[in-house]
Amino acid sequence: MIRVLIADDHAIVRKGMRQIVADHPEIEIIGEADDYPAISRAVRSLDFEVMLLDITMPSKNGLEVLKLVKQQKPQIAILMLSMHPQDQYAVRALKAGAAGYLTKDAAPERLVEAILTVARGRKYITPELAEQLANAVTHDAEKPLHEQLSDREFQTIRLIASGKKLAEIAEEMALSPKTVSVYRARVLEKMQMKTNAELASYAVKHGLIE
Repeated sequence: MIRVLIADDHAIVRKGMRQIVADHPEIEIIGEADDYPAISRAVRSLDFEVMLLDITMPSKNGLEVLKLVKQQKPQIAILMLSMHPQDQYAVRALKAGAAGYLTKDAAPERLVEAILTVARGRKYITPELAEQLANAVTHDAEKPLHEQLSDREFQTIRLIASGKKLAEIAEEMALSPKTVSVYRARVLEKMQMKTNAELASYAVKHGLIE
């Protein structure tokens, strides 16, 4: 039996995932978590092989949670779930230790397939993502500027582009405003830009924000 923890801050999404796997004889949902403290408690107290982790979580984003969980229990296979297109987060998630990446609009049978795959110790990569990874290898010099950013820097540009003020970004990232300013400066330098307006325009053009 494959024991699974669902980590998503939306109750309706957690319920939907339960329903998708409910009739599968090899999968058992053993718990749910709606934020990082709940995830941390579950990792310490529950025994499970697979975690379904939303990439957009309150208090800490999914990539941060992914790294923290892998530090605590590296044997857990973490399948990242997101509303964001694969080309924005999938490669970052895999590099950070995720066992797979699936968008929430994928067909229900893909979720079951992904759980079974990562539980067997393999990576779950969709054909679309496989093509993207192949292109990244063969066209490395042509990568968009934002792919040079660290995870924190990438989060910073998305929050700036969404119109959040410095204090709001600092609160969401659980950092000091001074540290956020440092990240912003790094982003501007790497992106070869000078203003937040330029960052926002780039983010919209490349689909980094909804």
